[in-house]
Amino acid sequence: MTVVRTDAARAGIGLGSAIAVAISWSLHQSIIWAAIHGFFGWFYVVYYAFTRPGGLSG
Repeated sequence: MTVVRTDAARAGIGLGSAIAVAISWSLHQSIIWAAIHGFFGWFYVVYYAFTRPGGLSG
């Protein structure tokens, strides 16, 4: 497990980026938007959670 985690960290892949790309792709089906949102990572995930009905704000 350590080897996989280390390789992913070296590649610059984080959990926040992966979630952001998945959310973005499900909404827009655009590689450009997925890349932009993946760059912002957790910021986009939190933004999405606060701005959607039933998100963190209720």
